[in-house]
Amino acid sequence: MIFRQLFDHQSGTYTYLLAAGAGGEALIIDPVIERTDRYIQLCQELSVRLAKAVDTHVHADHISALGALRDRTRCITVISEKSKVDVVSMRVADGDTIDIEGLSLSVMATPGHTDDSCCFRLADRVFTGDTLLIRGTGRTDFQNGDPAQAYDSLFGKILKLADETLVYPGHDYKGETVSTIGEERRFNPRLQVRSEGEYVALMKALNLPNPKMMDVAVPANLSLGLKEAAVADRECSLSVGDAKPLIGRSSVLLVDLREDKERQKKGAIPGSLHVPYRDLERFLNPGGLLHYEGTAAHKRIVYYCAYGERSALAVKASQERGLMDVCHIVGGLDAWTQAGEPVERVS
Repeated sequence: MIFRQLFDHQSGTYTYLLAAGAGGEALIIDPVIERTDRYIQLCQELSVRLAKAVDTHVHADHISALGALRDRTRCITVISEKSKVDVVSMRVADGDTIDIEGLSLSVMATPGHTDDSCCFRLADRVFTGDTLLIRGTGRTDFQNGDPAQAYDSLFGKILKLADETLVYPGHDYKGETVSTIGEERRFNPRLQVRSEGEYVALMKALNLPNPKMMDVAVPANLSLGLKEAAVADRECSLSVGDAKPLIGRSSVLLVDLREDKERQKKGAIPGSLHVPYRDLERFLNPGGLLHYEGTAAHKRIVYYCAYGERSALAVKASQERGLMDVCHIVGGLDAWTQAGEPVERVS
C-alpha cells in the first residue's frame, strides 16, 4: 500500500494520500488548497490517479483543496451528508464506505467538534480528523459543535476500537505524527474523565480564541461550486422538468454515473444505463460504449449522478472526446427525488 502523511505548516494540518499500489487509484484526506500543486505532483511521481478527495468535516483553519483538485483532476469529492457544502460528488453517512481500487475506508459519523465530523477507518488505522487529536480532542464551541455529542463519539465509537489501532489525526501542533487508541485512552488528558458531564464541563471551560482563518475558511469551504462555466454556457444543463420528457425516448441515452453502493442505497431513474464515473474514460475511448462512433453515436446523452457534480464534469469530458449532444441533470438524483419523480430499486 502507498501511504503518505503530508503536513501544512501554516495550519498544522495533516493530509493523507493512500493507494493500493502504483498504477491504480488514489484517495486524499483533508487536502489544503495552498498545497494543491504538490498533491498533483506527488500523484504523478507515485504513478497513481487521484480518484477521490475527502474532507473529515468543514474546516475552519484552512481552505480545503477539494474544489481545486476536482477542477484540475476531475476527481470525486466526498464529505459527510450532514455537511452544508453547496456542491459535492458524494455525501456519506455512518456505516458507508469510501472505495477506490484495492482500498475501502469505513465511515464513522463522529459529531461533536462540528456537526458533520467523520472519522475514516482502514484496517489497522483510523483517520480521526479533529475529533481525536494526539493527547487532545477537537474543540466544540463553533460550527454546531456539541461537547456531549463529542463525548459520545469518542467514548461510544472511537475508543471502542482495538488498542493497537493507529491514530492519524487531522492536526498537530507539537510535532507528533501518529498515536494509537491505547495510548490515547491512557495518556490523553481530555479522556481522563469519569462522565459525560465532566467532559462537557471541561470543554466549556476552555475559552479558546476563534481560529485565525475562520471567517475566511468556513465560507470558502461551504462554497465548492463547480467552476465549469463552459457546461452552462453551452446550455447543457437540464432541470428535472426539462429532463423528464426525454426519459424513455429511443433517441436518448440516460447514463447514471454513481457507484454501485449509491445505486443500491438510493435507487435509480428508470431506464438508466450504469457507467460509473470512475470508469468514464474507458467508456469514452475508442471501442467504448460512449465513444462518438459507438452505441451513443446518434443518441443524445443525458448524464446524472447524486448531486450534479460528476455529471457536469462528464459533460466536459465527453465534449473533449467529440460528443457534443450531451447534457446533465442539475442536482442529480437528489433533485429528481425532491421533485417527486419515481426511482427504481437496484439490487
